[in-house]
Formats: sequence, structure tokens, C-alpha cells
Amino acid sequence: RGSRMKKKNRIAVIGGGVSGMTAAVTAAEQGADVLLLEQKEMTGKKILVTGNGRCNYTNRVQTPQCYRSDDPEFPWKVMQKFPAEKILELFQEMGIYPKDRNGYIYPNSDQASSVAETLQEELERTGVEVHTGVRCLEIRREKNGFKICAEGKSFQADRVILCAGSKAAPVTGSDGSGYDIAKKMGHSLIPVLPALVQLQCSGKFFKNIAGVRVNGKIILYTDGTEAASDTGELQLAAYGLSGIPVFQVSRYASRGLYEGKKVEAMIDFMPELSTEKMLDFLRKRARNRPEKTAEHFLTGLFHKKLSGLWLKFARIPKEKRVGTLTEEELRHLTWLIKEFKVQVTGTNSFEQAQICCGGVDTRQIHADTMESRLVPGVYFAGEIVDVDGICGGYNISFAVASGVLAGKSAATKE
Repeated sequence: RGSRMKKKNRIAVIGGGVSGMTAAVTAAEQGADVLLLEQKEMTGKKILVTGNGRCNYTNRVQTPQCYRSDDPEFPWKVMQKFPAEKILELFQEMGIYPKDRNGYIYPNSDQASSVAETLQEELERTGVEVHTGVRCLEIRREKNGFKICAEGKSFQADRVILCAGSKAAPVTGSDGSGYDIAKKMGHSLIPVLPALVQLQCSGKFFKNIAGVRVNGKIILYTDGTEAASDTGELQLAAYGLSGIPVFQVSRYASRGLYEGKKVEAMIDFMPELSTEKMLDFLRKRARNRPEKTAEHFLTGLFHKKLSGLWLKFARIPKEKRVGTLTEEELRHLTWLIKEFKVQVTGTNSFEQAQICCGGVDTRQIHADTMESRLVPGVYFAGEIVDVDGICGGYNISFAVASGVLAGKSAATKE
């Protein structure tokens, strides 16, 4: 590579996750002299736990609604600069052959480790100088560039790309330390809260239905106003609610609770039928086998633990014959099946969150280059900024897209 002879820009990348490794490789390919600083003992630790260890790295379905931010247009501007097709192309060039599961893209090996290893090989191939076990504390602007102050040492660079992650899954290295670095440079933070996380709900009865998986719709309300909804497999737990639909709406619960609002979740256990059709369905079911007891009325329709709970709430004795159920009792059961409301009291911790909502305010970042508007020469990429994607490969998509933009911009800026 002729360009390797004329290396000029020395670029330091802080953070060795997906966005950091992508940014480093991109900058090195543009001919920059790149240094990657990672505080854990290895790069790519968080990749290993994504997609249940299979790493769903992008999705063919891409719309602005797949990405959330206080500055809603920002993530989509970034994604349009480096869309899913380009991510697929980039990964294939590196050697990762895609496996398509209904638009959800995984490596054909079904191993997240192959994504981590491939990116590590790319760092080596492009000559990126990698330092692990380095905890960065501050980026200081100096007369001729920047000084990165770390514990016990410092590094010089012409440009810096900050990709230190969020606070989600801190054991993998994203412990929120990057936020302090950004704040010291004058950047504002949108409150950082767990997202793609389980919801804790009030109600002792949750212990009795723990372990049940059921298809349904969850609608989240903050102060009585619908904030978000999603449909799919819900998982009921002793503490409350889990499952992908719950993860999808959880950032709005986190935010509502942080703002002191009343947060409620309503579950529709039969979203394919309207309330009237559900009531009619139960009427017919009761007429069809009037001799059945209430205990067996919903057998084959819902999990035993759920039907037991609803009978208890509706105060219907288990031994009552379904032919003698009153209209009021059938209506009560319908209401419990279609509009089961619980109060959300919290979310599980950052340790269990897949991502955070909040982060560095994107209004202080140029969407086309990822360069700071406050400190020229400093760039951001990945989870550290206020962008969170829904489940389905969107967070890695944003990490790659923002990493490529930051790496390219930092390396080519005059």
C-alpha cells in the first residue's frame, strides 16, 4: 500500500468494541497511523454476548423507527450514510458470510466469536497498534493535537475517536467511563438509563406465574399516555416482565420512571381478537361444553398458571360449571385476558441491560462525520452517544456505521 508510506495523521481510538475496532480499521485503511486503547484485557468482549452468542450484526429491515434518540433525526442520517447493504458488504469483505433469518443477519458460523476474531485480524492486517489494559481518563487539547491521559501513562494524537461504550453490561468493559471523558470536554449527557432490559412490576402474584411464556402484546403507558407497544413472546418472571417485546418498550419505562411519572404496562394475551370477539369466543366456548368446570375452561387456550390467576382475580370458583358462568363473569375474564394492567416499579440493572438509552447529546455532533461540534478533532462512535436501537441487530448496525464515518472523517480531515 503506497499510502502507508505517507502516514500523517496519528489517530487514537478509545474503546475496542465494534465501533472502536471498525473506526480504527477504517482510519488505518485511509492511511492514518492508528492507536487503539482498550481498558479490558482484550478487544471485542461485548461482541461475544450479543445475539445469545450468535451476534445478530444487522437487519435487512431498516426504518427511522428502529433507532431512538432525543434528537430523532440524527441516527437515521448516520444510517443513510452507511446503510445495512454496506454493512453486509463490509463484513463479507472481511470474511463473514451472512446467514439471513427473516431479515435478521448473523454470521454463517452462528458464532459471535467469529465476528470478534475477524475484527481483531483486521486490526492486525491494517497495522493498528493495540494497547489493552489501558483505562483512559481525559482527552486534553494541546497546541499540536491531543494528549490522552490514562492511568499511569499518556498518549499523543492528532485526532481522537471516543468509542468507550455505555453502561450496559459493564463486565464487558462498557462501564460508563467514557461519559466522564466527554463531560470534561464540555459535552452534555442525555440521562443514561438501562434499555433493552426487563421490567420490574408490583404484584405478589408474579411469583405464581413465573416461567410462563406467552404470545401477547404489551402497551406501555407513562402518566396514562401510551408511550410504546410491541407484540411477540412475553416471558413472565417472579420480578415482572421479560421477552423481546418488553425489551423493545423498556427504554420508555426507564425514562418515565427517571422523570417521576407513573409507568404502567398493559398486556393483551389475545391480540389477534378484538375485545368483543374475545367475549363472543368465550360465550361460545362455554355453550359448547357447559359441563366443564371453570378450572378447565381455558385449558388448551392458555397456560394453566394464567387461567388459575384469572379465575382467582375474577372470583370464579374452580369447580363452577362453565354453563352457569354469568355474563358479568365472562366479561371480567375477557377484560383480564385483553387488558391485564400492572404497575412498573423499575427496570433490571445496567448489568442485565443490552444497551442504554441516553448518552452524549447528538446535537453536539455532526451527523455526517461524527465530529464534535464543541472540540474539533474529537469524534464519537457507537453506544456512547444518545442513540439506542431496538432488538434485531440495530445497535451493532449503528456502531459499525458511526465507526466507519468517524474513522474515515478523522483520517481524511485536512
